[in-house]
Amino acid sequence: MSATETSRGRRLHPAWIVAAVAFLALVGAAGFRAAPGVLMVPLQQEFGWSTTVLSAAVSINLVLFGLTAPFAAALMERFGIRAVTATALVLIGAGSALTVLVNQSWQILLTWGLLIGLGTGSMALVFAATIANTWFAKSRGLVIGILTAGSAAGQLVFLPFIAMLAQDPGWRQASLLIAAGALAVVPLVLKFLKNSPADVGVLPYGETAPEEGSAAPSAAEPESGRSSNAAVRALQVLKRASKVRTFWALVAGFAICGATTNGLIGTHFIPSAHDHGMAETTAAGLLAVVGIFDIVGTIASGWLTDRFNPRILLAVYYQFRGIGLLVLPLLLSATVQPSMIVFVVIYGLDWVATVPPTAAICRKTFGADGSVVFGWVFAAHQLGAAAAALGAGAIRDATGQYTYAWFGAAAMCTIAAVISATIRKDAAAREPQPVAAA
Repeated sequence: MSATETSRGRRLHPAWIVAAVAFLALVGAAGFRAAPGVLMVPLQQEFGWSTTVLSAAVSINLVLFGLTAPFAAALMERFGIRAVTATALVLIGAGSALTVLVNQSWQILLTWGLLIGLGTGSMALVFAATIANTWFAKSRGLVIGILTAGSAAGQLVFLPFIAMLAQDPGWRQASLLIAAGALAVVPLVLKFLKNSPADVGVLPYGETAPEEGSAAPSAAEPESGRSSNAAVRALQVLKRASKVRTFWALVAGFAICGATTNGLIGTHFIPSAHDHGMAETTAAGLLAVVGIFDIVGTIASGWLTDRFNPRILLAVYYQFRGIGLLVLPLLLSATVQPSMIVFVVIYGLDWVATVPPTAAICRKTFGADGSVVFGWVFAAHQLGAAAAALGAGAIRDATGQYTYAWFGAAAMCTIAAVISATIRKDAAAREPQPVAAA
């Protein structure tokens, strides 16, 4: 029986089962993304550590989160998606569980920074792009949007419970919850997350078998095995991509994206709201609402990316985000006002809506190297997040408030909007394409 006949004989294409398990894996890996903002104040109260010290731990995490991503994409090509994903979830679980034993500041740098950074980096948004590019020949934008929403769903699932546990009985129990969430998905990954359509004898979803005598479509070919060394492969792709102007435009825009999401709102929104008298659980609830609308916004962005020019979508997303950050200092207060609800909804819709169009431009411009290129672009996202997390913490310690951090981020969003709008429409046609290794 041919691959096509096998595929047609199934009610549900295996690609959707893989996507569902990948979604759950992203949910499990996302628990820590919500944690720093909630746990920062309890750790300060218990150990007396400064905002800058804790921001440094988050920054290390974000740097490793980003720099691991392109190598993780290459490792997935070399060793398979399943093995890399399971290992990443174990690292996240170990790092979060070991956090309960810390009593010195360097130890939080090791757990929050090193272990969880490496784990979450291997489960970064490049994972969503790899799943979509490997298993889907159509609807890739929609699939990336759905998988990216898994991170938001993880924040939604964990954040209220982390906030409640951090207050009573304490932050250690909250850390153990994050560890349990990551480890619980590992058995599902090992059983159901197949590495490629060839493993189950089907073609990627939406692809038809080639006519007799014609070459097989490139999408059906596994991308693994091009290089026995995943690090060399990742660096080779970076060398090729660095010669293309579109790559640097995406790097600049995504660095600002990271700074204004994970770096600022994700890390410092709750401490900033606490500065204005808002209860931490209330602020955490607002971030959970961001997570709800992030799911809607990211899936909608994936649908739009399959139909409209992704560079224009990016420009619109960044500009709306900048407007939100510009008014945020005026909205923070001890109580939740209707204007804050409007901000939370709009910011949630925009949170990682930038991912599907960015991944689409990577795929269109760089072809089969698109997943690894997206890994490097995502590395810039996390470097921007790390710089913003550390910088905002330093601004808070120096001035006693976050206002200048919000205004600076708003200005950066306008820059990202301009950069995105000026990406060449015919980039894929005029820029050099990578040549696959023999």
